[in-house]
Amino acid sequence: MGLLRYVLVALLLGSAPVLAQSVSIQSYAVPDGAHPHDVAPAPDGSVWYTAQHQGALGRLDPATGATEHIPLGEGSRPHGVIVGPEGLAWVTDSGLNAMVSVHPESRTVKHYPLPEGSPWANLNTATFDGDGILWFTGQSGITGRLDPAIGAVEVFDAPRGAGPYGIDATPAGEVWYASLAGDHIARIDRATGQATVVEPPTPDTRPRRIWSDSQGVLWISEWDAGQLGRYDPATGDWMEWRLPGDAPAAYAVYVDDQDMVWLSDFGADAVVRFTPRTETFETFPSDRDNPAVRQMLGRPGEVWAAESGTDRLTVYRTGD
Repeated sequence: MGLLRYVLVALLLGSAPVLAQSVSIQSYAVPDGAHPHDVAPAPDGSVWYTAQHQGALGRLDPATGATEHIPLGEGSRPHGVIVGPEGLAWVTDSGLNAMVSVHPESRTVKHYPLPEGSPWANLNTATFDGDGILWFTGQSGITGRLDPAIGAVEVFDAPRGAGPYGIDATPAGEVWYASLAGDHIARIDRATGQATVVEPPTPDTRPRRIWSDSQGVLWISEWDAGQLGRYDPATGDWMEWRLPGDAPAAYAVYVDDQDMVWLSDFGADAVVRFTPRTETFETFPSDRDNPAVRQMLGRPGEVWAAESGTDRLTVYRTGD
């Protein structure tokens, strides 16, 4: 798909893409007050997002710019969203203290509450492992798993209490999470649910999100340190790079299909791309103040960002 089509679509929507260092950038407005937190491109070309302040899961059609909101239930406050193996959208809902699925065609909403008696977990982010089990984090100090085949939900205490935040699975299906308050990353034993802590070399970095590249190497957004971290589970080696600028604050991290590393920088109101081969950064400043990009996710040739501060979704297109 060529750049010309992107330009034509943008012109129809009244917003031409901005070219910056071979990246085409386009933004889409979502309903005022939605404050989208996480975003998940779907196989059918649509894009899901959590309308956190409206208790709904949103769906954007990039071809037309149209949006739709699906209410998730009274008291809902959705945080994360990902697309599962069968095309369902899966939501971590801190307001409902439950995992929620939404069918892409029927829009059927199904709730999977945490086990009876579970305290409020402040559910955060989810990922699927290599066996199709959904793992999730809760900032109050838990991790959990859900078997979609039977609907069973289990919860496990995190080794150092509060903090579990971003989570991802490697190509081999192993599950790792970042603990913001706990100042570490950790690997979950998928058989037992227990986690093993791995300390970053720099103290007080406050790892926020984590993402695996195609080789199983983990990339971490180090929030307080304003750094990008790299950890290789095979060797135990760490590397860290400070983001450009005077006061970087690395929030989201995502590794695209070309193993390029993307971050959102609250300090610079920008999205940053890191090239591992050259160890260099490129900065793409927002055209708005305080975009507050909470999370990034993508599909081949596209990296999507949820701008909670501007009620927009922005795509960084890198394909031909």
